Amino acid sequence: MFLWLLLSGFLVSVTCALIVIFIFRSSLSKTLVRVVGEELAGSWKKFIQFALFVVGISGGVKPWNMERYLSQAGQDTKPLILTQERWVLELYMVVIDTIVAMSWMLFVYFLFSLITIGIIRIFEMKSGKQ
Repeated sequence: MFLWLLLSGFLVSVTCALIVIFIFRSSLSKTLVRVVGEELAGSWKKFIQFALFVVGISGGVKPWNMERYLSQAGQDTKPLILTQERWVLELYMVVIDTIVAMSWMLFVYFLFSLITIGIIRIFEMKSGKQ
């Protein structure tokens, strides 16, 4: 049962990560074209999408949190039983944790993009005035 939960959590996390990447693909492209130019934007977009994918999965699937469903030798505590309610809760937490991890990465990415675009505009305005 534990392996099915781990596999299900992984698949849910992959699905959520792909959906978020799909939603933000045009925003990533536009900011990258502005920051690094047309010729590098495609490569950087692939890298950032891969990083988003990895961050989403690692943020959503936490095997060390699922240890409580395994029996531990030498301990008096019994492992938790995977009921239908626990399955729903665990998969819900996978969705939330995946989206939270990806949103933090996107926040940092767009924050630095905003700063970079601001700096580019300042240099463009100064060079245009001279």
